Amino acid sequence: MMPPLPPARRARPALVFALMLAPALASCAVQPSIRYPSLLPRAIESRSDAEPDIAIPVAVADPATDSVLADLRKTLDKTTAAFAPAAEAAERLASVAQGDKVGGERWIAAQTALANLDGYRATTSSALTDIDLLAISRAADGKPDYPAITSLHNAAQAAFEEQSARIAAIAERLPGA
Repeated sequence: MMPPLPPARRARPALVFALMLAPALASCAVQPSIRYPSLLPRAIESRSDAEPDIAIPVAVADPATDSVLADLRKTLDKTTAAFAPAAEAAERLASVAQGDKVGGERWIAAQTALANLDGYRATTSSALTDIDLLAISRAADGKPDYPAITSLHNAAQAAFEEQSARIAAIAERLPGA
């Protein structure tokens, strides 16, 4: 039989076993390099999604713009006033030319009256373009909408559309249309 081991030698195999088992157990432990996300609110969650308040600029009276608009209004009024009797004359000539052949004297007179109406419509279109350019110029300068420009634009657009419709109606009545 073997003699019993001294107490210091008996503890040694347990120590060796614990040292061999330590790396295996260490792999099961929580590794300090893994970080879990915080449950605190993130910066994106604390921002506001509300639309920002935008100050709407108010148009200030502009004498230069008002002067240009007054001239354009006079042109538009004069053209509209002259268009009405010219359109009535063109309608009468178109009625007379209905029995005439294309290229006849009455047909040529009616076409000439239509060309006269096109001149009035071109003047209205030019005024409308000038109004648009005035609005575009103000917008390019960063100025707010000017109510007088909008009002005159609407009036000029309505006059242009009315003149175009009347010219088209008269042209339809002519032979060869």
